[in-house]
Amino acid sequence: MTAYTATVTVRLKRGVLDPEAETTKRALERLGFELEALRSADRFEIDLEAADADEAAERADEMAERLLANPTIHDYDVEVAEAER
Repeated sequence: MTAYTATVTVRLKRGVLDPEAETTKRALERLGFELEALRSADRFEIDLEAADADEAAERADEMAERLLANPTIHDYDVEVAEAER
C-alpha cells in the first residue's frame, strides 16, 4: 500500500445561489478589484492508503458522492497525489 493525499474540491453548480461568494465579490469590488464572477468552494484533503492512485481516486470519489457533496447542487473535482513523507 502507498500513502496518497486526495483533494476533493466541492463548489456550487453554476446557477445555484452562492450568498457567501456574492458578499465577498461586493467587498472586493468596494476595495477596487474588478472581477466578472466569484464562486466559493470547500476543499477537503484526505490522507489514505491505497494500492494505486486510481484506487485512491475511486475511494475519494465515493466519499464525495456519499457525504462531501450534494450532487443536486454541487460539482466536485478529485485530485490525487502521492503523499509526501
